[in-house]
Amino acid sequence: MIYKEFQGLRLSALGLGCMRLPTVDGKEDQINQEQVEEMVAYARAQGINYFDTAWGYHGGNSELAIGKALSAYPRDSFYLATKFPGFAPENMARVREIFEKQLEKCQVDYFDFYLFHNVTERNVEGYLDPQYGIFDYLMEQKRAGRIRHLGFSTHGSRATIRRFLEAYGKDLEFVQIQLNYLDWTLQNAKAKVELIREYGLPVWVMEPVRGGRLAKLPEEDMAALNALRPGATAPEWAFRFLQSVDGVGMILSGMSNMEQLKENIATFQTEKPLNDREREALDAIAQEMIRVNKVPCTGCGYCTARCPQGLPIPQIFKSRNENTPAPEGTGPQDCLACHSCEVVCPQGISIAELMARYAGKG
Repeated sequence: MIYKEFQGLRLSALGLGCMRLPTVDGKEDQINQEQVEEMVAYARAQGINYFDTAWGYHGGNSELAIGKALSAYPRDSFYLATKFPGFAPENMARVREIFEKQLEKCQVDYFDFYLFHNVTERNVEGYLDPQYGIFDYLMEQKRAGRIRHLGFSTHGSRATIRRFLEAYGKDLEFVQIQLNYLDWTLQNAKAKVELIREYGLPVWVMEPVRGGRLAKLPEEDMAALNALRPGATAPEWAFRFLQSVDGVGMILSGMSNMEQLKENIATFQTEKPLNDREREALDAIAQEMIRVNKVPCTGCGYCTARCPQGLPIPQIFKSRNENTPAPEGTGPQDCLACHSCEVVCPQGISIAELMARYAGKG
């Protein structure tokens, strides 16, 4: 396992993201605890020591699952990260209540890493609003030792990231962004990385294979890549791209089964950054993806938790992107256009508009 130095800590370069844990019968809020514990045991044995969860993952059950799995090990043998869920506006006034509950759910006395979750144009005002006291409370917990390192995750624009850094940057220690070779240009991740480096902060990576979209490529794309690096898988290409980006300190991958875990760990036994020709090949693939204009959904599932109709929104987008049969049951025609889902969508997708289009209403 490759390790990265961070303020005297030795962090595994690959972290286990807990947004896509194995589930029971495909039900997002029902986690297969036995499989999670098997994966955690294997990950630890292979050198992974960083685990990233959040209040909203798996319908609120991710923190419970990873907390239980890690409770079997000495507290100083792993690093645990979670986040304050300000991505949902109704949580802004609940920072104290939520933080205390998170400690309880994760069965720990402190968090090694704690983040403002998903700072965007839609919620930055709330995060900065002194009436909620979010920053002050989290700094208080840091001084008390219940937060060891404070940062933030973001799907926001470069301007929003700069605004947040100007307000709190002197007290923040890392920034977690969506970074992969598709979003390098699609979501201007290159400029975001440069901005974060301006502030002297390391980059934590989420969505390295973009919710699985970069984990499987068309045969013609793989043939072109295999001519450059025979035998390298599509996920490996995505990870090697990130190993080529200066400033990256932690790469989080939401692995759903043991097969994915083993494959990714094997990749992180070595550091093999891409050369210029290889990066050009990946960029050509990314530009073609952008050209066909598919919906940029990563399947995070935040939208489904807020949909009053229970629409399987990520599955609907997936079927449209891949030209496969739509999921049975409720569909685009059942969308109420209430826009509740859009409030929490990290990608800023106009979901109601797309549902209307799919249903033939617009």
